[in-house]
Amino acid sequence: MNIIVAADRNWAIGKDNRLLVSIPADMKLFRKETAGKVIVMGRKTLESLPNGQPLYDRVNIVLTRNPEFRVPGAVVVHSVEELLDAIRDYPSGDVYCIGGAGVYRQLLPWCDTAYVTRIDFAYEADAFFPDLDAMPEWELTAESDEMTYFDLEYRFTKYERKKTDAQAERG
Repeated sequence: MNIIVAADRNWAIGKDNRLLVSIPADMKLFRKETAGKVIVMGRKTLESLPNGQPLYDRVNIVLTRNPEFRVPGAVVVHSVEELLDAIRDYPSGDVYCIGGAGVYRQLLPWCDTAYVTRIDFAYEADAFFPDLDAMPEWELTAESDEMTYFDLEYRFTKYERKKTDAQAERG
């Protein structure tokens, strides 16, 4: 499973159930990476999408503890186990966790790749992504040149979970 997220220099990702900033190139990357794929999100993330509706041209899966929650055009699951069952027939590389903070934390153990747009600014925030730089099992494996959107500097980065010795031997 993959993760896709935009995070500021403190790994902040949102405030009041909204993104910290909307960078057109980041939105374009999100569309390119997830189009035709499976996206997994929490209920609040779904509600933050345009009109609170599932995204077009993707399999939308919503992870929520609310047993009454339903939304047309999305698969609703109520536990990580139920989610893993729902995605088992899809290639792992075609599944993207898109947030929010609680869902990222819950699913991080099942993710091998994280596409992180790192924004060189510290926002006031109430939602954070785990600091992959501080986690020894993750390593930065790709980084774009610095880009700017108005006066905001950012980079596209890719983190990958380090293979254990046993995984490395299997290839």
